[in-house]
Amino acid sequence: MRLAFEGERSGTAPLAWGQRSIWIAMCRTMPSDHYFNFGRVLAVAPHPPPAVLDALAALIARHESLRTRLRQVGGDVHQAVERSGVLEVEVVDSPAADLERNAQDMLERLAAPVFDYYAEWPVRVGLVTCDGDVRSVVIVFCHLAADGLGADVAVRELRLLLRRGSVPGPPPRQPLDLAREQQSPAGGRVSSSALAFWEREYRRIPPSMFGAPAGPPLRPRFWRAAMTSRAMETAVRVISGRHRVSGTTVLLAGAAAMVGEVTGHRTCAMLPVVNNRFHVRDREVVTPLAQDGLFVLDLADDTFEGLLRSAWASSLRAYKHTRFDPLELRRMVESVSAERGATVHPHCCFNDQRFVERARVEPAEHDEAAIRSLLGETTVTWPVKLDQLNCRFCLHVTDGPGGLGVSLTADTAFLPPEAMEGYLRGFERLLVEAACREVRLAELPDLAAMAAT
Repeated sequence: MRLAFEGERSGTAPLAWGQRSIWIAMCRTMPSDHYFNFGRVLAVAPHPPPAVLDALAALIARHESLRTRLRQVGGDVHQAVERSGVLEVEVVDSPAADLERNAQDMLERLAAPVFDYYAEWPVRVGLVTCDGDVRSVVIVFCHLAADGLGADVAVRELRLLLRRGSVPGPPPRQPLDLAREQQSPAGGRVSSSALAFWEREYRRIPPSMFGAPAGPPLRPRFWRAAMTSRAMETAVRVISGRHRVSGTTVLLAGAAAMVGEVTGHRTCAMLPVVNNRFHVRDREVVTPLAQDGLFVLDLADDTFEGLLRSAWASSLRAYKHTRFDPLELRRMVESVSAERGATVHPHCCFNDQRFVERARVEPAEHDEAAIRSLLGETTVTWPVKLDQLNCRFCLHVTDGPGGLGVSLTADTAFLPPEAMEGYLRGFERLLVEAACREVRLAELPDLAAMAAT
């Protein structure tokens, strides 16, 4: 089935900072860059296929990122917005009982191949029909077109287009305009201010959190351990409520403490992915706005409670300095690395992908025995193995029906599988104990040993 679309303009511009950041990461991950593909499934009331195609065409017309491809201009990669085009749409007919399974199968199938960034449209669309009507819309995004929150905006607007025929209000800012704004003198000042912070911190952090290989890598080299934990979910809620900080801050503090325990470093540097949607004008933009923050935590506190206070302040500093030109960051890193005589890069990433983080955290009632008993329900699986990745340690947090999802994708040369699982279970045990009592950081070796038994 063919989907024709037409927007209001075309144009070419350099990549915006968020686009450039994810493009650098994708290039470092090639040929395994399908890792960055992601998608959404929208279950809908029965609609005839032409109505769904009309809604999709309106969505693509509204958001220029969904009709943007890459183009080489003067030796650099630029974004090229096309005014119109045609997208091939896959259609699968399904019995009513199998709609969910077939939609998920379609999502996985469409997300599996690498995008052709120069020739292919940056979205893939599929429809699952039953009795002639569309019941699920499957959209797979190239990460150059959207980040997770941008994809959620697109899906929400598609739902409105199907229900009401329109989206209220004018279209949001577009990546072309964003890129031109970032190249202005005002954009340069924003970038320079952020990079001054990064440079100060890069002069004092360890060159890498994972600098010494533990042994020969496995094949494939990069493995993912995925933990599902109701115990950790409950512990994060309890600690967050008790200390009036976000769950992300709790997780960052715990993750940094455990990285320090594994590596022996007393200063931990992590790169949290920050959504950069703090300004109201950016909340509905469909493009990758997210960039890395630099979270630096000195592990000098005696207790986890003290570390949590330090982590709160460090996270605010990180979030404040996340809008910068990635090419200027690369030049700064090269300069500082040459000065220090070693390549400086934390190789330690953190991404809290949960959709909702409560703005006002309320104290959580808890029962210590009940929290500890949940440890027995925790599961660890190994869903992904990759030949290439752009990092040595990538920690992701998601919500799930069975509890908090915490996955660690790591370079097996630096963290073999048994160490990956040990990290996750030690991380879980730390937060569970911190929810029940005061934990001294000197206890971390004992907590890790308890988690391993």
